[in-house]
Amino acid sequence: MTEKMNVESFNLDHTKVRAPYVRLVGITEGKNGDKIHKYDIRFKQPNKAHMEMDALHSIEHLMAEKSRNHLDNVIDIGPMGCQTGFYLAVLNHDDYDEILKALEKTFQDVLEADEVPACNEVQCGWAANHSLEGAKQLAQEILDRKDEWKDVFGEEA
Repeated sequence: MTEKMNVESFNLDHTKVRAPYVRLVGITEGKNGDKIHKYDIRFKQPNKAHMEMDALHSIEHLMAEKSRNHLDNVIDIGPMGCQTGFYLAVLNHDDYDEILKALEKTFQDVLEADEVPACNEVQCGWAANHSLEGAKQLAQEILDRKDEWKDVFGEEA
């Protein structure tokens, strides 16, 4: 990998990171001074493990809905195509520790959920592909290792 790519994650050496972690990917500033902070929320070790699609889909719905109860400035939460994590984009919010606290509360909300929000054909493009139990398992796994979230390049557990 010698040529710098336009996409930040294509420049990240995925063999050096150690999931789970929460990493600030970058900050984009708009012409009026607003700033978008983008975070990499990595659940699974790249090229070693991935989230099953039904669980990933359900935790995406839950995180998208529940995170907004803890952060007013969420722009989006979107899954990575490699199925190892999500991107979180927030507007004008640079407090990393507050992001971590909000994520912890969001994952606690997932554990307490009794249904996947918007899990129907009217509100979801693939409503048959969900697993609440799978989402809860992913939330528990990442919560169990929350002490590692700040250590992007730490030792593999």
